[in-house]
Amino acid sequence: MTSTDLEALASENGLERVGARPPLHRYLADAWRRRDFAATLARYRLQASMSENRLGMGWVVLRPILNAALFGTIFGIIMPSDTRPDNFVPFLVVGFFIFEYFSKSLSGGANSIVGSKSLVRSLTFPRILLPVAIVIRQFLELIPMLIVMMVILILLGEPITWWWLMLVPVMLLMTMFNAGIALITARLTVHVRDLSQIIPLVSRVVFYTSGIFFDLERVLADQPDLLMLARLNPVHDFIALVRGYMVSGNPIEPFMWWIAIASAVVTFTFGIVYFWKAEERYGRD
Repeated sequence: MTSTDLEALASENGLERVGARPPLHRYLADAWRRRDFAATLARYRLQASMSENRLGMGWVVLRPILNAALFGTIFGIIMPSDTRPDNFVPFLVVGFFIFEYFSKSLSGGANSIVGSKSLVRSLTFPRILLPVAIVIRQFLELIPMLIVMMVILILLGEPITWWWLMLVPVMLLMTMFNAGIALITARLTVHVRDLSQIIPLVSRVVFYTSGIFFDLERVLADQPDLLMLARLNPVHDFIALVRGYMVSGNPIEPFMWWIAIASAVVTFTFGIVYFWKAEERYGRD
């Protein structure tokens, strides 16, 4: 009996090859049934990271605060006042806190598979749960970050309005986007390990092109082509939406919502399919 005959016989009896990639709908259904695994893994890793430092969870909010203070001091001095955005300090605080959510999802997603070799090789489960667990962990860290961000904005004189509630849909869309990015980078670093060395550079590029500490509309006012390209950066638009609803003097353009929605849906959908197509290779490469 040939190997082809054996495969046909196994198929007729409902047997599957070990490690075979299931159909997408069954794969996602299996992942959903095991969603508690991803949530538990996220909480466990969050608790483990907290126990490694004396300040524990404090570093989750201290890191963006220190970065905002450092860059605010440096660029607040060297930047011309006419290119400095209105309400510079609240503008800067929101930029760093929201960017931190993207940056940690990007780097964590890239390491989610290659950093869990023993788990991937010893247990059978949908590998998509690993990058998803990374995003869940970052979302759990985001909650205290947003609370601290709101307190800082209030102390800086920003009025509390009903528009602050728009933070919820914006963050949900950004979570979808971050999950898609984590899935894409998780697969890429499995195929090409050297990409893990480039991820920090990619994060820096996105950082400097997202208008964290400067107003893109002012800096690129005389370069409309570059300004339009910068506006197509989803991270910039997520940050701009949060600023528009929470920081005075930051108007919201309708296109920001369109880019935020489109990038979240497209990136998330593509990330799922792209990651699933390589399911058989995880743990073998």
